[in-house]
Amino acid sequence: MALTSKDHMFAVCAYGESAYLEDCILSLERQSCASGIILCTATPSPFLEDMARRHGLKLYVNDGPHGIAEDWNFAYACAKAPLVTLAHQDDVYDPGYLQSVLEAVNREKDPLIAFTDYYELRNDDKVFADKNRNLRIKETALLPLRVRALWKSRWIRRRILSLCNPICCPSVTYVKPALPQVVFESHFASNLDWQTWETISRRRGSFCYVHRPLMGHRIHEESTTTKVIGANKGRSDEDLEMYLKFWPRPIAVWINRLYSAGQDSNKI
Repeated sequence: MALTSKDHMFAVCAYGESAYLEDCILSLERQSCASGIILCTATPSPFLEDMARRHGLKLYVNDGPHGIAEDWNFAYACAKAPLVTLAHQDDVYDPGYLQSVLEAVNREKDPLIAFTDYYELRNDDKVFADKNRNLRIKETALLPLRVRALWKSRWIRRRILSLCNPICCPSVTYVKPALPQVVFESHFASNLDWQTWETISRRRGSFCYVHRPLMGHRIHEESTTTKVIGANKGRSDEDLEMYLKFWPRPIAVWINRLYSAGQDSNKI
């Protein structure tokens, strides 16, 4: 039986008082096929309560351990649907995002995740791969998955992940029945998503890839990605640790140097 938007839920991961949160929620409400939406936070506030009330959303508060992995796992668990997208509060989704993901998932017998290409939002301007080296690198890495017959290949997806992390975390929809109850580990500050793809890539099933930029990832001074890249080489160190999962150290160091050059595009 084909999965529909009734089988899907957006879980918005929110904290603080983001000026972009309402834009994110509005983009989810404007999907071409309606989906459930919930708001999840570890930092409850009148601002978030008012936002949830105005949009008729249920607000879930994480009273347990806090951290990026813990908060994402909490949101993942709160979303009571077979298909879950963890929407980050600063990002936006094009109206056709969910419909395209559903079509991709329904092509496969045993999907694990589905994801799309993305563009960056810088000062509300859309920046696509033709204007951004980092995005070009990622889309190039994903070239093999433009062939649907390769979606099931564990060898192919592990070779892709051995070169970089080309999968944008908020673009991913998780097929919960095919995945563990806890999908994120708290070992990394930035690369917990890459680590998750590496773990999931070992499973039998399909990585369903939609080769269209259908969501916008916002780059700004307060974003986690920008902060980690700017702090004590944290992102580069984590990248090297991931490369060591696939390669001998000399090769891992060489690849990391090449990929690190593209990180500057995430700086303001």
